[in-house]
Amino acid sequence: MFEQVMGAGTKTGDPHLGSHAWPTMNSSILTIVPDERVDTLMERLHELDVNNEMLGLRAFVWNVERDI
Repeated sequence: MFEQVMGAGTKTGDPHLGSHAWPTMNSSILTIVPDERVDTLMERLHELDVNNEMLGLRAFVWNVERDI
């Protein structure tokens, strides 16, 4: 988990920039999941985002070519 992440978002809502004007900050999580779980995870995250508009959830899928 990454704490103290700045962001202005892409839709509505207040920026979280850690400044005097916009003092709040975001958090983010980077996780690697097996390919077969990606679609289910993204669907659940989308439902969470739709049902909690002010949450400001963003999710991305990147391919991991190699790991150890």
